[in-house]
Amino acid sequence: MSETNTSSDTAAAPPTRSAGSLMAELGPTLGFIFVYNILLRFPEGEGLLTKDNALYWATGVLVVATLSVVTMKLIRGQKIPPFLIISSSLVGIFGTLGIVFQSKLFLFLKPTIINLLLAGLIFGGLAVGRNIWKMLFHDVFDLPDFAWRTLAIRWGGFFVAMAIWNEILWRNFSEATWANWKLGNIAISMVFAMANLPYTLKHLRPEKEDSLSE
Repeated sequence: MSETNTSSDTAAAPPTRSAGSLMAELGPTLGFIFVYNILLRFPEGEGLLTKDNALYWATGVLVVATLSVVTMKLIRGQKIPPFLIISSSLVGIFGTLGIVFQSKLFLFLKPTIINLLLAGLIFGGLAVGRNIWKMLFHDVFDLPDFAWRTLAIRWGGFFVAMAIWNEILWRNFSEATWANWKLGNIAISMVFAMANLPYTLKHLRPEKEDSLSE
């Protein structure tokens, strides 16, 4: 997700849709990194445009850009993947809260909270017999239930790992390193998605075709 938010949607998309999904993810993240590094060049002190406020401005750009992706899809009449709706909503809510309360700690914890919430949705759903991962992506892939369960467990574990990684990152490295590593998180998500692609394709059911009887 940047916050893994849309990386999983990119992961689940077939090759014909992955390019657009990837750009939807990269756009807000690149905007975040660009604005953050530009504001780092400003002097410290009081005021809106200062080095100290770089993270808040960058987060604001991330929130606006992420919501803009969803808005543009709505305007164009495109189908919005459920995972994109969920991840965008979480980014918007927690990003806005961090800015409103002027809490960098909250912004540092935001990816951890979002990833743990996503993992909780997946594992909580499995615990009560509901596969959230299947519900989100069944219109993309036609897989047997055991394959959906395996993928759900893998992605739930991935979100937990990303939450732990975020904690390690912000607690042991500089703010700039943490902020610029968002591209690294996208790369990790893409690698993990590609690693799961062979399993997905292996269990992909062939499309049903109506045959004409002679």
